Amino acid sequence: MLATVRPRDIAGKTRRRIAAEELIELIAVEAKIKKATAELKAIVLARGSRLMDLHGVGPVGAARVLADVGDVTRFADRNRFASWTGTAPLDASSGEQNRHRLSRAGNRRMNHMIHIAAISQIRLNTEGRAYYLRKRAEGKKSLEAIRCLKRRISDAIYRQLLEDAQQVALESDGTGPGGHCRASQESSAADLPLLIDTSDQPLPGPADKTLRQTG
Repeated sequence: MLATVRPRDIAGKTRRRIAAEELIELIAVEAKIKKATAELKAIVLARGSRLMDLHGVGPVGAARVLADVGDVTRFADRNRFASWTGTAPLDASSGEQNRHRLSRAGNRRMNHMIHIAAISQIRLNTEGRAYYLRKRAEGKKSLEAIRCLKRRISDAIYRQLLEDAQQVALESDGTGPGGHCRASQESSAADLPLLIDTSDQPLPGPADKTLRQTG
């Protein structure tokens, strides 16, 4: 469209020149972003991570997780991990009314990344969207349903990190740090499903329902 604009006055020509310069800068920035994203994707895959298999987690988000988490075995279970990501709901019940409020603690960068993943899942035809709609149908407000989904995604990320760590250990020498990839009874890769419906539970509430991710 800019190429078809041919102003004749000085002001119009100046605006066109400035717009053209800004457009060139935007194109250059976009190219840098694409290059950086491709490099991050290569790094994530080189780490043996399958985080990008999760809906809403792209190269940037996966790299953010790997950089901030480090050794996932430092978290005793998914509840500790959820506390760290700020997705574990806090009990705010009063009398006969059972409610939970948003936790302001934890790693805010991770929380933001999980929030982006949650919004992405809601916008697409995913299990996350179906889960969100079920929570809305149960009477939860939009923000409450999103918080539930964020906790669910946090559990999925933790599960995937454990699986990746164990796979890398097996491919290297058959053992993880200290001879094994440690995990509690609740968080072991053998018994923790990929997506867990625990978002209604305050710490350290157990998971009653399980839902595997599809597609």
